[in-house]
Formats: sequence, structure tokens, C-alpha cells
Amino acid sequence: MVFSSIVFLLFFLPALLITYYFAHPKYKNWVLLFFSIFFYSWGAPKFIFVLLGTTLVDFYLVQFMWKSPNPLQRKLLLSISVSINLGLLVYFKYSNFFIDSINSVLTTTGFQPIPWLELALPIGISFYTFETLTYVMDVYRGVHKPLRNFWDYQLYIILFPKLIAGPIIRYHDLADQIMDRTQNESNDIRMRGFYRFVLGLSKKVLLANQMGLQADRIFSTDFALLDTSTAWIGILAYTFQIYFDFSGYSDMAIGLGRMLGFVFPENFNNPYISRSITEFWRRWHMTLGAWMKNYLYIPLGGNRVKTKRRLYFNLWLVFLASGLWHGASRNFLIWGAYHGLLLVLERSFLSKVYDRIGRIPSTLITFLLVVLGWVFFRVENLPQALLYLQRMFAFRFEWPDKTFDPEFLSYMALALFFSFVTCSKWGNQLQNYIYFDRYSSSKHFGVFMLSLSLLILCISSITAFGFNPFIYFRF
Repeated sequence: MVFSSIVFLLFFLPALLITYYFAHPKYKNWVLLFFSIFFYSWGAPKFIFVLLGTTLVDFYLVQFMWKSPNPLQRKLLLSISVSINLGLLVYFKYSNFFIDSINSVLTTTGFQPIPWLELALPIGISFYTFETLTYVMDVYRGVHKPLRNFWDYQLYIILFPKLIAGPIIRYHDLADQIMDRTQNESNDIRMRGFYRFVLGLSKKVLLANQMGLQADRIFSTDFALLDTSTAWIGILAYTFQIYFDFSGYSDMAIGLGRMLGFVFPENFNNPYISRSITEFWRRWHMTLGAWMKNYLYIPLGGNRVKTKRRLYFNLWLVFLASGLWHGASRNFLIWGAYHGLLLVLERSFLSKVYDRIGRIPSTLITFLLVVLGWVFFRVENLPQALLYLQRMFAFRFEWPDKTFDPEFLSYMALALFFSFVTCSKWGNQLQNYIYFDRYSSSKHFGVFMLSLSLLILCISSITAFGFNPFIYFRF
């Protein structure tokens, strides 16, 4: 079940909100837990038992670790918990990737290849694995004490708004909210959550779906036959699709959280206006960046290393891991290594170049570099990805009617506008007015009417359009 589906919008969400708001405060967590289990079971009924089982083991391992006075025993229990969670992630997500890598060696040496495993990928496994890891590591470090009730811990992991695609919420940021959300349960916060949800839904349904339909049409053709203009339109459509798809989902998750009394961290901050790749990663999927920084980059030594060579290696390794986190494919590794290399170049000299050439040129260059990187993210086969890049710079231009129809160009113009509007001062003011500034009664009325109109438009579009994929659903 995804947020942009008719089942969710017209059946699941109303049933949840009615039950939750009328429930006694001591039963609200039970209501959320029941609906979250149902939500996950709808799309992955077989894997709900894997999720419930691993969280049960984790809960008691962490309890024993917290109570143990023996440092060696604490480290052992930490290692067991981390190994179980990473082991499941590797088994389900990366087994065939490693088998394929081994087979490429075996076939060249004349040996029989290893048969692939028939595995289905549990929905959202990368996201909830990272959250189970934050739980055990935050407790081990003494950042926050563990939850005393297993079902409260289960709710932290399976809470449906952030379960499938984040934001990735560190345990100590959510633990106290699991126990008490009364300060976040005002009507003002709930209504603003509703507005945020509808704006995210609009990003997804009205922009991402339109961009995705065009991107799929182009990427499904023979790349060798693409002219330069069509190749650029395809990757630009995908560039805006993945942004509005994922940031729209994050907005919906944040909005749902507020409607239920939770405050989730922001996950996107206008990444395409970035003046460098370093800034891009401070604005794109910010909760993943924070996780990688706190649980991988800093333990590797972070910036406090003796040599620049080690610093550059740490940066590159973190982004290599980020690429692998996104998917079991060589192209995801290449995408991660590509961004890691750009970060190293910026640390060594490129950031000084950006400072000299000014804001607009550095923003355009950064956007171009990001777009080129998305080719490896979208095309899973490396030779095909290189062919697509070659067609982008073949300088052979045509004007096929189906690719450049006026309706699509109108949506592309809207995508450009909303991606770069905050480059201007008034654009920032508009964003703050809608998302962050205080709400008066008249402002509530105006934004509510706008949100209601957008919600009706989105439901109509979902019903009529028939194209409603979600890119990060498979991560």
C-alpha cells in the first residue's frame, strides 16, 4: 500500500484517523501499532513475520546489553544485534548481487556458475534495518535508554508513515514521542500536517507521475536510436520524477506524523539549487546523510584524521556504501563512487573554483553533474548507461512530436519552477509562509481550501491517469 493510492486515501487513512482520534490516550499506541502492522501486511504479508521476529530478538538483546555491567558482554550483544540485522539485509538484498559477481569470475575461468536464489525483497528493508541499528547503537552509546515495553519498540520500527521510505529517524529523536505526544496534538499542528500531506501528494501525483511516464517511454526505447534532445528530455524527466516522487513521499510522511502527534525530521531542502555536490548532500535525503555521518563517517575518523588521503578515502567509502544501500547493482555502486569522487574533488580544489565563478554558474554546473549521475541510477546496465550518456552528447537533434507535446512541456515547466523557485528571495518567503510560518485563522481557511482542492484533483488524477509508481518502494 502506498500513500498515493485510492485504498490508502479513501479507506485506510480515514479509518485510522477516526479510530485514533476517538481512542483513549492509553490506547493510541495500540491503534497505531495495529494499523501499521495491517499497512505493512497489505503489501508484504509473508515478511511481516520476519519483521516481527527480528524486532523481538533485537528488543531482548538490547535489554540484556543495557543491564549488563560487563563491557565485553555489552560489545558481544551489540555485535550479535548488528550482525543479525545486517545479515538479513545482505541475505535478502545482496545475495544475488554477490552470486552474480562470483559467477562473472567463474564463467571466465571455465567453472559452472552458481544458480541464483529465488528471493523476494521485503518492502522497505533498507529503511527499517537502519532504524534497528540506530536503536541498538544509541542505547549502547548511552544516548538514550531503551524502551521498556516490547510493543513500544515494535511501534518505533513499524510506524507506518516512515516505514516504507523514511525519513530515517534516529532512535533518540523518536523515543520520547512514542511515550508522550500530548504537546504535539493541537488542532493547529494536525491541520498543518494535513496541508503538508496534501502538498506532498500533489508533488507525487501531479508532477512526479507526469515526469515518470515520459521518462519510462524514453528509457524503454533503443538507446542507439535516441537523438540528443530526446536523451536529455528523458534524463531531465527522470531527474524531476525522482525528486518530486521521493520528496513528495517525505512530505506525506512528515504530514501524517504531525496528524498523529509525531514530529519527524525534514528530509529534503530544495537540493537542485545547490552550488556544490557537498551542498546537494546537505539538502538531498538529509536523514540518510545524517545516518551515514553519525554511524559510519565519524566512526571511520571523520574529519579528525591525520592525512588528507585518509579523509578523502573516508568520504569516498561512505558514498560507495550509500550507493550500495540504494540497490544491489554495480550501477548503484558507480553512482555512489561518482558522488564520492566529486566530493573529494570539491575538498581538494573544486569548491574554490565554484566560489570564483559565482552562484549561478556553480548552481548550473552542480545540477548538470547531478543529472549525469542520475543516468547510472536509472539505467541498471553499465554499457547501456554509457551508451545513454554518449547519446546525450551526440549533438544530433530532432523534434519528435510524442516526446515534446505541449502538455508534457507544461508539466516540465512546472517542475523546473518548483525545483528552483527558492533561488529567489520571494520564493524562500513563499516556502516559509506555507511550511514554517505561524498560521492565523484566515490563513488556515485559505490553505485548507487550497489543500482540499488539490486533494480532489489528486484523487481524480490517480483514478484517471493509471500511472502511479513509487521509485523508492523497492529500497
